[in-house]
Amino acid sequence: MSELKGIKTVGIVGAGTMGSGIAHVAARAGFAVLLCDIAADALTRAMQTIDRGLSREVNKQRLTEEEKQRVLERIRTTSELTSLSEADFVVEAVVEDVEVKRRVFQQLDEITRPEVVLATNTSSISITKLGAATRRPEKVIGMHFMNPVPIMKLVEIIRGMATAEASFALVKAMAEKLGKRPVEVRDAPGFVSNRVLMPMINEAIFALYEGIGTVEAIDEVMKLGMNHPMGPLQLADFIGLDVCLAIMNVLYEGFKDPKYRPCPLLQQYVDAGWLGLKTGRGFYIYES
Repeated sequence: MSELKGIKTVGIVGAGTMGSGIAHVAARAGFAVLLCDIAADALTRAMQTIDRGLSREVNKQRLTEEEKQRVLERIRTTSELTSLSEADFVVEAVVEDVEVKRRVFQQLDEITRPEVVLATNTSSISITKLGAATRRPEKVIGMHFMNPVPIMKLVEIIRGMATAEASFALVKAMAEKLGKRPVEVRDAPGFVSNRVLMPMINEAIFALYEGIGTVEAIDEVMKLGMNHPMGPLQLADFIGLDVCLAIMNVLYEGFKDPKYRPCPLLQQYVDAGWLGLKTGRGFYIYES
């Protein structure tokens, strides 16, 4: 892939669920990885998660133990964003908050070389708006991975108003190198994946809120009746209820359409700190 010539080190900002997954697949594909997060414990958890994921591949005989160790050795962790000055390509995967992301992009614009493409794993926020926070909007692009990253094949690629064709070609080639299937979509709130998925999840929460069915009943209807592998409420727990709420707010604010109004129960769960799997409680209760 000629577009990837010169891309040796991939920088990833944010070591949460998505950032650790992106680090996993990038190192697995042979890139050196710089995984950055301000929280040292997040970096520790990320490396533990990556280790477990690679061990599953060893158990399934997709990797040898020696290959696993080589993948892990390609990943370096850092709490200093300035370390990404040596990155040849960067993916941002911080919290789904437009102001936080804009600040990160402003900093990356100062830190990285002018020719480096800055991709964002945002699941709903305007690429055009993030690009405008930099002096290189032509090199800012959406690269939306699905969770869990090592397993899911789809990557939505989203151009901002100013994104250059060369940036798109590079990200498309990068997605393919990582073993993913890139699909181009337009820069609109929620893109395609979450514009369709999140209202379904929100409607399932409304069904619970209105007493139409229990958590288990709603999920069983969708699994058995619609052949979904996971019910919408369980899926919401898996994604994170705070993330679901953030995306619904982006849709609601972006379209000004009441059909995207977040369910009050979703807001209440987030206010209570019941964020799903990551906190041990959401619509279901999870044992540690």
